[in-house]
Amino acid sequence: MAELISLYSGSSGNCSVVRSGGRYLLVDMGKGVRTTSAALKSLGLDPAACGGVLVTHEHSDHVKGLATFLKKYPLPVYGAEKTLQALELSGTLPASCPLEVLEPGVQQEIEGFGVTAFPTSHDVPCVGYRITEPGGSTMAIATDLGTLTDPVHKALSGCALVALESNYDLHMLRTGPYPYYLRARIESTRGHLSNGECSAKLLELVQEGCKRFALCHLSQENNTPALALQSVFSTLGAAGVVPDKDCIVQTQRRCEVSPALEF
Repeated sequence: MAELISLYSGSSGNCSVVRSGGRYLLVDMGKGVRTTSAALKSLGLDPAACGGVLVTHEHSDHVKGLATFLKKYPLPVYGAEKTLQALELSGTLPASCPLEVLEPGVQQEIEGFGVTAFPTSHDVPCVGYRITEPGGSTMAIATDLGTLTDPVHKALSGCALVALESNYDLHMLRTGPYPYYLRARIESTRGHLSNGECSAKLLELVQEGCKRFALCHLSQENNTPALALQSVFSTLGAAGVVPDKDCIVQTQRRCEVSPALEF
């Protein structure tokens, strides 16, 4: 049995655990070492036993806690070449940490997991991850993407579990306090994915056979868990798909550990 467990998810910080048996990997680390370590220990996980950290990109809500954590636990760090270069230049990655570039589309074995990075459309170089656990089941995580490109479609297809960004409610964004330039950036193809765009993709994936979904990276200012779920349930329901019967859809909690999702 393998699991995805979000330690925290949202515009204020993102970090997830992918584990199978006694092995686990982390995806991103956007909050401090105390928060992350406490969350891991609440799951019975030793931070020093982590097989490595997969980094999606260098924005602070994905790497803010890395520098201090890695000084205490010098784990291997994996990511796209430009992302690792940016983190090295910023001093985020201590010299004691092994770094390994993941070429998009090429599967690499990490602690028994098959890990494949795939590019996402964001305003800095960014990737998602498709991860196959030792038993052969596959999940994918894509948390920062302004549009669903062909590489993203390919990476999400055929997965047992998909963790996909559902960042903003369009009405909240357009009527909220953000200045125009920021709203335009979020709505652009290099920004973030809306509830409606996420919902449409989830319907496609359900129709292909995917049964478990985690809605990730919800904006604190421009979304709510209720609105994200309402969008998904409305889209699925209109197509005759019954949530909790035909599939499981779960929003990921902003500041605490979310329930595990098996894949």
